[in-house]
Amino acid sequence: MARAKKSKTMSKTKAPARKATGRQKPIEVYFWPTPNGYKITCALEEMGLPYAVKPVNIARGEQFKPEFLKIAPNNRMPAIIDPNGPGGKPISVFESGAILQYLGRKTGKFYPKDERKRVEVEEWLMWQMGGIGPMMGQANHFVRYAPGKIEYAVNRYVNETRRLLGVLDKRLAKRKFVCGELSIADFALLGWVRIYHRLDLRPEEAPNVVRWIKDMEARPATRRGLDVKVAEAGKIDIAKDKEAWKLLFTQGARA
Repeated sequence: MARAKKSKTMSKTKAPARKATGRQKPIEVYFWPTPNGYKITCALEEMGLPYAVKPVNIARGEQFKPEFLKIAPNNRMPAIIDPNGPGGKPISVFESGAILQYLGRKTGKFYPKDERKRVEVEEWLMWQMGGIGPMMGQANHFVRYAPGKIEYAVNRYVNETRRLLGVLDKRLAKRKFVCGELSIADFALLGWVRIYHRLDLRPEEAPNVVRWIKDMEARPATRRGLDVKVAEAGKIDIAKDKEAWKLLFTQGARA
């Protein structure tokens, strides 16, 4: 398996990306090793699409660079540029949910064409985008990064995360995957749900979720997606790095 191609300006990566074949150019993935970033690398690996990782160091403000804002106006990664877009012309896509839907339509994989099945996948994809992601993100912030423990905020977001995981646990009680068959909803959820232990949540609270995480992580393609690394990310401790903390949590509006 070849490593991801790397531009002269990008950070060092350890990315087991696939080679492009024939005239197919790799999809450019603007990435940082976060739950949202891993949604896309896992999907690309499972779909068998060639891709090249373009690290966006969010701890050093690279998400605010004009060239990145052209493809991700909300200054958030991930984003992609597919040089083999509709009509053979390049297309950029931002927002992880939109990227997953685009890739599913492009490949015809993990995103059913049958309308009833597609609606089911979209329900759980949007549930992740509006529920699990934001709630676990806030819980993680107040547990790990807030200056001083704010008990109300910790309880609010950890308890809501616990409730959401309970919903998912019931869903997975009689299903191998979230919608029965593997889908983009699973890729969307995995990046976030697998870090539940950071919030001091116990495995026995959601045994079906824990089983699903293990099943997903045991898939070779998904494992490759989760194994994508950026060397610089391992050198930054956001809780102690004042520059990174300020950029990520007090950035405010940018012109």
